[in-house]
Amino acid sequence: MLEFLLICSLGFFGSFGHCAGMCGPITAAFALSVGQADAASKSRAVLFHLLLNLGRVLSYVLTGAAIGALGSVLMAGGQLAGVGSGLRQAMTLVTGSLLIWFGLTQIRPGWLPKVPLLHLLTQPELHQRLSKTMVQISLTRHWGTPFLLGMLWGLIPCGFLYTAQIKAAETGHPWRGAATMLAFGLGTVPTMVGVGFSTALVSADRRSQLFRIGGWVTLTIGIVTLLRTGDMMVDYTGYGALISLMLALIARPISRLWVAPLRYRRALGVGAFVLALLHTLHMVEHSWQWNLEALWFMLPQHQWGMAAGMATLLLMTPAALTSFDRAQRWLGAYWRYLHLLAVPGLILAAAHCILVGSHFLGAWQLNQWNQMAVVLLSLTVAVVLLIRCRWVWSLLGVEKLYGPPNPKHSK
Repeated sequence: MLEFLLICSLGFFGSFGHCAGMCGPITAAFALSVGQADAASKSRAVLFHLLLNLGRVLSYVLTGAAIGALGSVLMAGGQLAGVGSGLRQAMTLVTGSLLIWFGLTQIRPGWLPKVPLLHLLTQPELHQRLSKTMVQISLTRHWGTPFLLGMLWGLIPCGFLYTAQIKAAETGHPWRGAATMLAFGLGTVPTMVGVGFSTALVSADRRSQLFRIGGWVTLTIGIVTLLRTGDMMVDYTGYGALISLMLALIARPISRLWVAPLRYRRALGVGAFVLALLHTLHMVEHSWQWNLEALWFMLPQHQWGMAAGMATLLLMTPAALTSFDRAQRWLGAYWRYLHLLAVPGLILAAAHCILVGSHFLGAWQLNQWNQMAVVLLSLTVAVVLLIRCRWVWSLLGVEKLYGPPNPKHSK
């Protein structure tokens, strides 16, 4: 479940940058080819783009099944057997490195030089020729044309797509490979359909923010991919949620010193909730096998830790579900109260980490490093809470640097 959610998130956020840049012109050209002048044309356009993306996603699914079958052959031969196999580690290294590369190029376009190997694999010239051919075919008036175009579109060389295909191969199973590519394809659908109808629905400033947020998400997933060993991803998603929540809580007070977190405060808050949810689902699926009764057989400190974690997720839910302007206007002053629930949520999240974290008090052997980690985490949480207090800034004589309650750029 976690793998599919992550790959879907990768497709969704990555599509704002890479897919919109590489395939956006194709989609826009398709939109021009069908036209949207009247109601009948709009209906045809909706059907056209639905069939187009259905064909593209189906092409991904079939490719994923074939790659997964190839992975199953390699697994049967021992090359992909176990998380420590050389080929699996190499594939993980390549996948993580590619995701980090694509993430950095989204965050800072033109910052990194072109990689000859990636340039060779993606074949920009072939991409352009196929794009022109597909646009010409789109002028053919037949109901099945968009579906066939989508199938062809799914075969266009794309470095970003290759990373998802590598993940499909790692599953070592045709059905799981197909499901991986289905999740990736579904994640890209909103952007591709949106570009197909109108990019004017999202302002240029919002598109720029989504582009960079997509880069950060891609970069994060790449780092998590490189760091993952066995079931350790459950820890990395949990730590990621904790760090994102901290950044969201201090974004406004430190905005005069560092404005970047404030610009993405809502994304950080929602991201913290999503990571916490992934963390919970991964734990329930892989550690408990959905046997929730196992909670009653845990040690008391583990039970308290799990209760703190679930309470944290519940406290973060209202803020995550109302992190948009319309909800803020509708709820009025209550909107702020709902989002302030993240403060006790942070305290409970730290308690959860301390009590059941694999390297803290929940470890089988309590050593000096565990105790040091507990102290460090406690101090970090205390600093975050103090930063939110205006009187602390006043006490230190730097109140003029304290971020205003409602800055214009916080929206």
